[in-house]
Amino acid sequence: MAPQRFAYVGTRTTRERDGQGQGIACFRAERDTWEQVSLTPAVNPGFLAVDAHRRVLHAAHGDHDYLTSYRIGDGGELHEVGRRHTEGTNPAHLALDPTGRFLLAANHTSGSAVAFPVEADGSLGGLCGKVQFTGEPGPHRSDQKGSKPHQVAFAPEGGVFLVPDKGLDTVFTCSLDPRSGQLDIQAATRLRQGSGPRHVAFHPALPVVYAVNELDNTVTVLHRHLASPELQPLQILPTMPERDVRDSRAAEVAVSPDGTTLYASNRSGAGDRTPGGPGEDTLAVYRIGDDGLLTLLQHASTGGIRPRFITLGPDNEALYAANERTGTIAALARDPEGALGAPRRIAQVGSPVCIVFFERL
Repeated sequence: MAPQRFAYVGTRTTRERDGQGQGIACFRAERDTWEQVSLTPAVNPGFLAVDAHRRVLHAAHGDHDYLTSYRIGDGGELHEVGRRHTEGTNPAHLALDPTGRFLLAANHTSGSAVAFPVEADGSLGGLCGKVQFTGEPGPHRSDQKGSKPHQVAFAPEGGVFLVPDKGLDTVFTCSLDPRSGQLDIQAATRLRQGSGPRHVAFHPALPVVYAVNELDNTVTVLHRHLASPELQPLQILPTMPERDVRDSRAAEVAVSPDGTTLYASNRSGAGDRTPGGPGEDTLAVYRIGDDGLLTLLQHASTGGIRPRFITLGPDNEALYAANERTGTIAALARDPEGALGAPRRIAQVGSPVCIVFFERL
């Protein structure tokens, strides 16, 4: 029997964020069609992480101060098993470490990253690690007043994770103690002033990492010194088409599992509270060379406005874009070279900002 695939979509729900969502929407995700099967009410479940081993989904509640863990039912429905305070405000991202023993979250507004042990039932234990980020803020007068960590991203080998800090124009290299869960900062790599690094993605085979920079719509290629925590910038490329003169901010970055293609999303508008548009937003598609450097392959339409999140599907045959402003999930088929086809709307949901998949055998 083929596994049953579910897609969970986190949404923005509050008036302050102009949220049109209602919580975490669950879809039965077939290759060509998505059918919504449940909705779990939640406040700004902006980023999600699935623990497939324990059949648990974790949610970070944007603009608030807590995480929620849910057990995944046979039909994809969610049952809350616990909450944890993040010892900070506005958790913008969370991730399980490669061993599944710890869950980390980035407190975007209060400038910290925190760690919690994962219990046998998938719920979170008490806080076991925390680091506070400091440094010289960037020049942007409203978005760079201090530290704004936006992600916790683990290296393929585990134990080491990166935190791109939009407020400090810095990517921090940090470590996780595999026994205690203690967190430490090992290095701070300053990127171009005013760039606003938001998210990073690791190459699956090369010692290279890619940072998507929100404030200047660029991607920075960085070399990883495996014997040292330092990162070395190698290349910077724009994510916007040359003839697109709209205000824009970059959002998400993804690398294909075979390491040949990189994708980055552009969100029209000068910030979250602007309407975006006019017209559909774009994805920048780059071919990755043998040395990890990038060459632009195409710009593809997302079929909507404000693609805050993108991800490759479990079979890597399509890329999915969450168009926050238009309330749509679009699927773009990938050809053998990694180029994207025309966007196809497969789901309608208010203010989508994250997509994660879960397969039930």
